[in-house]
Amino acid sequence: MVGILNGIATALALITFLGIVVWAWSRGRSKANHDASMLPFDLPDEGQDEKQKVEDSNE
Repeated sequence: MVGILNGIATALALITFLGIVVWAWSRGRSKANHDASMLPFDLPDEGQDEKQKVEDSNE
């Protein structure tokens, strides 16, 4: 009896995992995935803030 329950739980976990993989790689999520992948590049460079402060103080 315990083996059957373990098998059912494993099958449900596998189906859930495969569903998440299909959802994440679906065409409908393509734009959202691309936007999320570009987020680190949308931030200003750390050195730029320092340069701007120095330039502002020189003016």
